[in-house]
Amino acid sequence: MSFPDFFQSTGVMVTGYLRVSTEKQNLENQRDEILRFAAEKNMVVNSWVTEVASGGKKESDRKLGLLLRKMKAGDVIIVTEISRLSRKLTDIMAIMGKCLKKNISLYTTKEGYSFDNTINSKVLCFAFGLVAEIERSLISMRTKEALAARKASGVVLGRRKGSYRKLNILMDNRQQILKMFGKGMTIADVCRHYKVSRDTFSKFRARYPSVQKAIGRSREGKA
Repeated sequence: MSFPDFFQSTGVMVTGYLRVSTEKQNLENQRDEILRFAAEKNMVVNSWVTEVASGGKKESDRKLGLLLRKMKAGDVIIVTEISRLSRKLTDIMAIMGKCLKKNISLYTTKEGYSFDNTINSKVLCFAFGLVAEIERSLISMRTKEALAARKASGVVLGRRKGSYRKLNILMDNRQQILKMFGKGMTIADVCRHYKVSRDTFSKFRARYPSVQKAIGRSREGKA
C-alpha cells in the first residue's frame, strides 16, 4: 500500500501550517515548499492552516493551538521551519510535547527535523528540551543579575507600599476634588486633605484631563 492510500484508508490528516508575521509577507513560498516535501515523502496535504501572527504570540492564542487540539493520533503537521511554530524555544518545546503526547508527527522541510514516534525523534526532543532548560536558566540568571544591579545602584524595586491604594482614594473622590479646585483650593490643599504625596497626585492628574482643566481654571481665577 502506498503512502497516499495509507493516509486515505486510515483517515489520517496531513496539514500544512503556514505563518507570516505581517500581511506583506508571502505565504506561497511556504506552501510550495511543503507541497514538494510532501510529494517526496509520498504524502498528500489534506488541509492548510494559514495565519498572520507574531511568532512571539502564544500557540494557544493562534490558529495553531486550535489545530493541535483538533488533530488526532497519527495525524501529520508540516512546516517549512521550526521557527514557524514560535520564536521562543520554550514554546516550541511545549508544542512538540503536545505532538508527542497525542502521537502527532511533526516535520520541518528546511531543517529536515522529524518529530514522530521513533527513537531518533525522542533523542532530538531531549536535546531541544535540554537547550530550552538552559535558556530558561540563563534568562532567570540575567533577570536576577539586572535586579541586583538596580538594587545596588539605589533603585527601589517594585511599587512603593500604599501608593496604589492612595491613588485609588483620589480616583474615588474625583468629583469632590473637582469641586475643591472650583472653590479655589490648591494642589497642596488637596494633597493635605487626602494625605497623599505630590507624586501620587501627579499620577492621578495625568489620568484625568478634567482635573488638569480644573487646576488651570483655579489658577486663572486667582490671577
